[in-house]
Amino acid sequence: MRLIYAFARQADDFADEGVELPETRIARLAGFGRELDGIEHGRGSDSPLFQQLGPMIRTHALPIGLFRDLLSAFEQDVTKTRYADFGEVMDYCRRSANPVGRLLLHLYGESEPRSLACSDGICSALQLINFLQDLPIDYAKGRIYMPADEMRRFGIEETDLAASNTNPKWQPFMRFQIERARNMLLAGAPLGRVLAGRIGLELRMIVRGGERILEKLDASGGDVFAHRPVLQRRDWITMFARAVLKR
Repeated sequence: MRLIYAFARQADDFADEGVELPETRIARLAGFGRELDGIEHGRGSDSPLFQQLGPMIRTHALPIGLFRDLLSAFEQDVTKTRYADFGEVMDYCRRSANPVGRLLLHLYGESEPRSLACSDGICSALQLINFLQDLPIDYAKGRIYMPADEMRRFGIEETDLAASNTNPKWQPFMRFQIERARNMLLAGAPLGRVLAGRIGLELRMIVRGGERILEKLDASGGDVFAHRPVLQRRDWITMFARAVLKR
C-alpha cells in the first residue's frame, strides 16, 4: 500500500508542484512510464522506488495498466485546464482516482466486479469532493474541474471564481455538485462491509470522512472561499464511532 501511494504522490508532484516548465513535468512523468516499461519487460531499475515497486507488482499480479492510467491523468493536469462536461470530469476521475482503489483491492485479493465498481464509486466521489473543497486552490493554479456546461446552466461565470463571488446562483450550483458526490459515495459504501478487518474499517472511515466534508460544504452553502472544510478532532471521533458500528 505504501509503495502505491508513493508512486501516485511522486507522479502527482511532478505534475503539480514546483516551478518547472510543462515540458519538464511531462518529461518527468515519461520517465516513470519508462520505469513501468522496465518492470513489464523484467528490466532492473536504479530508482529505489521502482526497485521495490517491481517485485510487489509481480508478486501480487497488479495490473500495470492502472499505474499507466495514473500517469495519463497527471499528464493531463499539465495540459488540460478546463472540462466541457461531467463526462470529461469522470474520465479524469477514472484515471486519477479509481486506479488507486483498484490496485489496493487487487493487493488484498479482492477483485470481484461488484467490489471494483463500488471502489470506483467511492474513489470518483472522493475526487469530486476534493475538487469542491479545493476549488479556489485549483483556480489559483489555472484549473477549473467544474463542468463548463453545468456552470453555464446555473449561471456561474469564471469571473465569479476569480472574485470569490457566492451570489444567489452559487448555492444551487454547489448543492447540485454536493448531492451528486454524496450519492456516488454512498453507492460505493457497501464495500466497507465486504472487506474484513483493518482494511474494511479504514475504508468505512474514508467514506465517513467524505460524508463529513460534504456536510460541512452543505452547511456553508458551498462557500469554499471563506470556509474551506477540514476535518477536526471531533469529526474523527464521530467517524471512528460510525465506522466501528458499520453504519
